[in-house]
Amino acid sequence: MCPETKFRHHVNERLHVMNLVKRTVEIGESNSVLLVGPRGSGKTTLVNSVLKELSALKSFKDNAIIVNLHGLVHTDDRLALKDLTRQMQLENVVEDKVFGTFAENLSFLLDCLKSGDKHRSKPVIFILDEFDLFCEHHNQTLLYNLFDVAQSAQVPICVVGISCRLDVMELLEKRVKSRFSHRQIFLFPGDTSSSEQSMSAFDDRLELFRDLLSLPDDENVNKVEQQYDDCTIDPQFGSMWNDYIKSLITNVTMVNLLKRMYHIDVSERSFRNFLAVAVSTLSEKHQKLEVNDFVEASKIFSQDDKLLILEGLSILEMCLIIAMKQETEIYDGEPLNFEAIYNRYMKFANQNSSVQSVQKPVIMKAFEHKILLPIGNTNTKFEKEYQYYKFTLTSQQVIEAVKNYSGLPTEVSQWASSSI
Repeated sequence: MCPETKFRHHVNERLHVMNLVKRTVEIGESNSVLLVGPRGSGKTTLVNSVLKELSALKSFKDNAIIVNLHGLVHTDDRLALKDLTRQMQLENVVEDKVFGTFAENLSFLLDCLKSGDKHRSKPVIFILDEFDLFCEHHNQTLLYNLFDVAQSAQVPICVVGISCRLDVMELLEKRVKSRFSHRQIFLFPGDTSSSEQSMSAFDDRLELFRDLLSLPDDENVNKVEQQYDDCTIDPQFGSMWNDYIKSLITNVTMVNLLKRMYHIDVSERSFRNFLAVAVSTLSEKHQKLEVNDFVEASKIFSQDDKLLILEGLSILEMCLIIAMKQETEIYDGEPLNFEAIYNRYMKFANQNSSVQSVQKPVIMKAFEHKILLPIGNTNTKFEKEYQYYKFTLTSQQVIEAVKNYSGLPTEVSQWASSSI
């Protein structure tokens, strides 16, 4: 349940953040950067893994100060400044001093970090989680002053903002934006457009399953026992347990369950929560994780949001989704456009007299759906009919939605389940 320092994927993005922080500490270069991506994409984990790796270096550990601020906790600049002072261990220096402005206060705090020769100042790494919430603070004073210090290079600081808002730059006031470096790093879940990549990503998930549920091997068992005085692992039991966990990832029922859950939610956070529920079933009377324990645990996490989106669709919309499913299966996950789906739907409609004829603009309107992800050029000048999209549902999800659809014509149901 402690994923905050072990990071997988996004190698280049991690290297970029690592270099920025390193340059602040080693050569006194000030930087600011925004890490942007959907929830669960690993933004906070990436930052924490970088800081953990750098903290192993003596030069970083002895010199750098890390200040963590969180938009949900530090709801105004007064709270942020108070905690900033605490984390920089400068409460005694500030004591009862009264400052006119936020800028004077921050400037005083940073000056306090300067060493005896008045030239060298301790570098400070500011981590601002839920960065978009800081944009709601009065006049964005905190952000303005941090970016101003970073830009003017008064003292070496690195400001790392973390946000799930893709439009976060639009939330910055003009004067704040002018002092920001405009450096943004985007993290998105891995592209699984081809079946080969998808299989590779799922193999990673199986590997993660094995890693998280295995007990420490001979090399690491001593470290665990030192860390937790009351934890002793019998080597024979550890070996048997690990062999059993390995056997689970070859169990067909188990693999299919994990595959289904992976299609619903690829985030590692949800996966860890799912495993925690399964592990919580262990007791002295129940000392082995059975496949059924995972099946039961999965029921909490298997609520498929995409299937909820499909509830209440018109028959025409459902037909287009079936056409998308067929197109995706034939072309092995390749992107699709309106023209291809329109032709496939019309071919089906012409062969079945029970399907009402509908005009093309109506079909076009029904085609525009949340389950489609635009790919490439989304310029308005680009003709809609030829804009490419990625279909985000699996064949199984479409079949499930068809089963749940009451009153769907038989021909449409048969079309959905027919093999290509």
